[in-house]
Amino acid sequence: MNALNSLTQEDLGSAAQRERRRRILDATISLASHGGFDAVQMRAVAEQADVALGTLYRYFPSKIHLLVSALGREFEEAQARRAGKPIPGDTPAERVGLILGRTTKALQKDPNLTEALTRAFMFADASVSAEIHHVGLILTSMLTEAMSGRQDEGEPTEEEIAVARVIGDVWLSSLVGWVTGRSSAEDVEKSMTVAIRLLLR
Repeated sequence: MNALNSLTQEDLGSAAQRERRRRILDATISLASHGGFDAVQMRAVAEQADVALGTLYRYFPSKIHLLVSALGREFEEAQARRAGKPIPGDTPAERVGLILGRTTKALQKDPNLTEALTRAFMFADASVSAEIHHVGLILTSMLTEAMSGRQDEGEPTEEEIAVARVIGDVWLSSLVGWVTGRSSAEDVEKSMTVAIRLLLR
């Protein structure tokens, strides 16, 4: 594994290591929820997670790695909560709109956390490619499940994956606009409605 990548759950061999990683991400999300991007400082995360600063850097090489990994975990947990449950809606567009609408509203309820996670995603460079890729895979999976109505059954088609990626890109771009104050929550909803209608009609 590239030394610049974060350690994932799969990289960690012991329950103690996995628990340490969980505490680190919990501390990151707590700090971000209270103070946004600027509040997430590596020393503060280490103190709140009760780990040595050097240990934190072994798990997450930078603040950006840390926050993008936290974003991935937030998406994983949202997907896990929906596992095994039917996605309401008679058409792919309705189902995708519902999933993105719920996710957007949940994020907007915690603006400090959303600001921190979205800014990290914006600032991420090539060194964070593995973490960005992981976030993209989860988002694509969420959207292709909604498009097809399938959950844990079958594989999405290449076209479904391509469409999901475009919708995901538009959604993330809209969130960036909201976080930076260039657009309102209503603007995000309108952008998504147009994108979904054009791509899934």
